[in-house]
Formats: sequence, C-alpha cells, structure tokens
Amino acid sequence: MNVAAKSSKPWPKPPHDLEEAIRQRAQEIYIRNGRTPGRDMDNWAQAEQEIRRESEPATRKAIVIRVDGRQYIGEYNQQTSDGYVPGEFSPGVSVPVRLRGNQMLILRPNGKVLETTIVSVV
Repeated sequence: MNVAAKSSKPWPKPPHDLEEAIRQRAQEIYIRNGRTPGRDMDNWAQAEQEIRRESEPATRKAIVIRVDGRQYIGEYNQQTSDGYVPGEFSPGVSVPVRLRGNQMLILRPNGKVLETTIVSVV
C-alpha cells in the first residue's frame, strides 16, 4: 500500500459584494434567532465570520491507497476531515480501508475515519 497527499483546486468563490452578503446573512440570523432585539452587533459578527469562512478558498487534498493491486485516489476536504493531516499514515503500512460506492473510508491511527470521495482508480 502506498500513501501520499496532494493539493487540488480551491473553492468556493468569494461573493461579489461582501458587505451586502454579510448584511443579508445577519438578517437571516436575526430572523432565525426569533428576531431578538439588541443583538445587531452579535448577528453582524456571526454573519461576517460565516461569510468570510465560506469565501476563503478551501483546499481539497487527496490520499492515495493501494488495495488488491489497484491504486485509489480519494479526495477529502481538509476543513471537514476532523483534524487529519498528511503523514498520519506511513508509506507501506497496512491501513484498514472500506470502499462504499464512490467513497473510501480509511481508519486513522486515532480510531477516527477519514472519509474521501474516490476520484480515480488505476
């Protein structure tokens, strides 16, 4: 088995009018929280944080695993990978893997599962 990581394309794109996007999100938060008065600054701060986080380029990473002589490349989103960092798996070490449709589920040394989307099989 071989393990490697690589970067892919960033996504999503930032909104055209950042201030307007924040204003709209702050209003959604206000409504969602029961139109509670006096929380304008908190709603704005939360909206700004959410919009900026969504606008930042998220990098997708890939991991390469060999299973029964085939090489599977699975992409994962680093921001939602529950703290996985490349290098947790040593090259050539056996790693428990479950293939489910277009997903590859890899058991990490800490007992958590790294979920990936299979993008290539060679």
